[in-house]
Amino acid sequence: MKAELITSGTELLLGEVADVNTSYIAGQLAALGIDLYYCSTVGDNFARFSAVLRQAWERSDLIIITGGLGPTQGDITREVVAALLDEKTTIDPALKEELTAFFKGRGIEMPDNNLKQATIIPSAMVLGNVYGTAPGWWVEKENRIIVTLPGPPGEMQTMWQSVVLPRLKARSGAIILSRTLKTWGLSEAKVDELVTPFLKSANPTLALYAKPNGINLRITAKAATQSEASVMLSGREKDIREILNKYIWGADSATLEGTIGKLLRQKKLTIAVAETFTGGLLAGSLSGLKSLFKGGLVLPVKATATETSAIEMARQARRQFRADIGLAIDGRGTAGTRIKQNAYIAAVSKTKSTAAATGYPGNPQLIARRTINHALIFLRDFVQTEIN
Repeated sequence: MKAELITSGTELLLGEVADVNTSYIAGQLAALGIDLYYCSTVGDNFARFSAVLRQAWERSDLIIITGGLGPTQGDITREVVAALLDEKTTIDPALKEELTAFFKGRGIEMPDNNLKQATIIPSAMVLGNVYGTAPGWWVEKENRIIVTLPGPPGEMQTMWQSVVLPRLKARSGAIILSRTLKTWGLSEAKVDELVTPFLKSANPTLALYAKPNGINLRITAKAATQSEASVMLSGREKDIREILNKYIWGADSATLEGTIGKLLRQKKLTIAVAETFTGGLLAGSLSGLKSLFKGGLVLPVKATATETSAIEMARQARRQFRADIGLAIDGRGTAGTRIKQNAYIAAVSKTKSTAAATGYPGNPQLIARRTINHALIFLRDFVQTEIN
């Protein structure tokens, strides 16, 4: 089944409202094994909306539309669907009664405009809305399905879970499983080069994503059964690990902070940190380690920063908080057409110390996040290789 998603509303095109419906529905369809091939956003214009829907009708089996089910003149989803299918809208007496009761229960007189929310076409089944006045439609015609859902995420997700999801589950003929491998230490281009043979595979597929915590590789397998998909997924993961294993630090929902916590617990170690330009973000990222995290120092940014200064900061943190390990970030900024932060990361134990230079361009928030992630990877390597 080929699916297509249309989100409607001029407010989306103007950036006045964030589109969270696309990511939600995309994830839901993937879990059902339904291929989502196209996503479009269209404003409240009848001609443009009709053209987008006509194109979807010509190339997709399942068309999901969110938004445009309100009572205003700009809410035109019903009219556009009716025109596509050459069907007339009529007021459904049961829906009219529900709407009237909804407003009466709130002591409000129902505006005449709300009556359009009680309209339906012959081929549509009504999808109830428990949180609002905009019911959805489930339309089946010419071996295609059109589902219309309200735009507000709370209303849309409730309608999806209660009505749409069960109906689609009964029709889905495949299972899709995904696994994300998280790497650090290679550029996106280098990872792409190393796994090139697998990027051409149609099933399982492989996609790369650059994130602040490194380059992520998402493997997706599609099969008739859970076990078949799992075997395909595991096989491709094995292939990739044989190439990138020393750069892979986690998978799926793993976080660098959680990885560090697990490692410290295994080795029965505590940690303290010191930092300058990251302003306490390093300490904040490790605060969830509870008793393993002894404390952090936020020190002023100095005119100069070196590996030696970073090591001394790490020693100061370890000594002051009586921790097994000290970790530090020291740095200074350089101005230009782009901001770049030159940083030094250091880790020390009772008997060993090591430091490294790094530098990232970008906005201050992104630089800080990338530097902290680099420091956590640096700490992981230090604990794994230097401490028995």
